[in-house]
Amino acid sequence: MGDLLGGGRAPRARLRELLAAPAPLLAPGAYDALSARLVEQAGFDAVYMTGFGTTASLIGRPDVGLLSGAEMVDNARRIAAAVDVPVIADADTGYGNALNVVRTVQLYEQAGVAGVQLEDQVMPKKCGHMSGKALIGVDEMAGKMHAAAAARRDPDLVLIARTDAVAVHGLDDAISRARTYAEAGADVLFVEAPTSEADIERVATELAGLAPLVFNWAEGGRTPPLSLERMTELGFSLVIYPIGTLLAATAAMRSLLATLRRDGVPSLEGLPSFGEFTDLIGLPEVQELEQRFGTA
Repeated sequence: MGDLLGGGRAPRARLRELLAAPAPLLAPGAYDALSARLVEQAGFDAVYMTGFGTTASLIGRPDVGLLSGAEMVDNARRIAAAVDVPVIADADTGYGNALNVVRTVQLYEQAGVAGVQLEDQVMPKKCGHMSGKALIGVDEMAGKMHAAAAARRDPDLVLIARTDAVAVHGLDDAISRARTYAEAGADVLFVEAPTSEADIERVATELAGLAPLVFNWAEGGRTPPLSLERMTELGFSLVIYPIGTLLAATAAMRSLLATLRRDGVPSLEGLPSFGEFTDLIGLPEVQELEQRFGTA
């Protein structure tokens, strides 16, 4: 757990080890520090900072490129500080051209994340499972990946290149782009939103051996949900579940608020007690430090 006096962690090297393992690395989405701690406490080995969830939680709006890079980096910093497991962070388009990508990668690296995801959409971008997306040229995105690789100070920082070409130009172009991005320095490849199992299989087969592959198990999105067994069989190295935690939190809050509105008192059934919750967010550690340092 991300203790206040934590140190000596090597989350980037750990992420590379996990991506090289035979079984896929499962990374549930987190949209803030609390949800990240819950992911870690549930026993997962990595956290995925979702741009969709970050936008929804910070400003209550859809993922259509409304957040700035500084806002995204701030959220990544808080999440990375809250947990000890590697954090993979959505960095959208890099927030500009290749020069902007240099600064974006450096800021995310300073924030403590283990992996940075960049995509080939035109800025402002849209969620990968929304319609109306537009792409930059493949050469421009390759330049961004070259810039990202040159910008990192820690060679273990994992660079993920995402292409949204399936919805815009088709699967053939998406696979071709992914190959180009691997040549440009991407450590991990992410073909977003294939719409059939046959297309998913093509991605896995035609990109096998180039780099570890991401499967986006987008809850309610355009990609058909696969079993863990099938994803393992196809050779995916990283599976992200970007918005399940956000949807679950929304459903739970709606239920509590509806009961409160109807009855004038909230239903606490199934909720953690006050003591359980303060333990969850690290009160025992705070109390131990107060004793250790004589803080009133």
